Amino acid sequence: MIFTETKLQGAFIIDIERRVDERGFFARTFCQHEFRDHGLKPIIAQANIASNHKKGTLRGMHFQYPPMAETKLVRCTRGAILDIIVDLRPESETYLQHIAVELNEENMRALYVPERFAHGYQALRDGTDTSYQVGEFYAPSTEGGLRHDDPALGLEWPLPVSVVSPKDQAFPPLRDIEGELKRKMSLSLVAA
Repeated sequence: MIFTETKLQGAFIIDIERRVDERGFFARTFCQHEFRDHGLKPIIAQANIASNHKKGTLRGMHFQYPPMAETKLVRCTRGAILDIIVDLRPESETYLQHIAVELNEENMRALYVPERFAHGYQALRDGTDTSYQVGEFYAPSTEGGLRHDDPALGLEWPLPVSVVSPKDQAFPPLRDIEGELKRKMSLSLVAA
């Protein structure tokens, strides 16, 4: 695997290294040792898939608060997505900054999302599927979210949003929750 750290410390783009022969190719997509060697949390508590019927479908921006903060390894297995993550670590030099990465069935690229990041994506093609491997169990009592269209985040989606869940549309604006977000995401609570 080829690990490329992004401008957001701890967030990595992971490309596969194909071993090609007359049958096709073989590639490793996860290895605890390699993840640990790059300072990443090599734990998978759950594996999930999401299927999106229509291009323009948007999921996000989701996260879980500590102590149930999740890492995510996201890969598009069919179609294409624009995946965006936002740094929610109050002590980080890149707090509230984001990156966007296209993941698609051709590049087979993955995005490693550290704990205390918001994550969301938009399907760029009809019939798009994604695979998530997450480092913590789903805990509804600790989940949170940011609006995908909050001007304070400055996220740019390439397509008009065709479908978004009522739950995702109902997330409050950052200005209404930033104090609580900083408090709940602070290192002092993470270490506790």
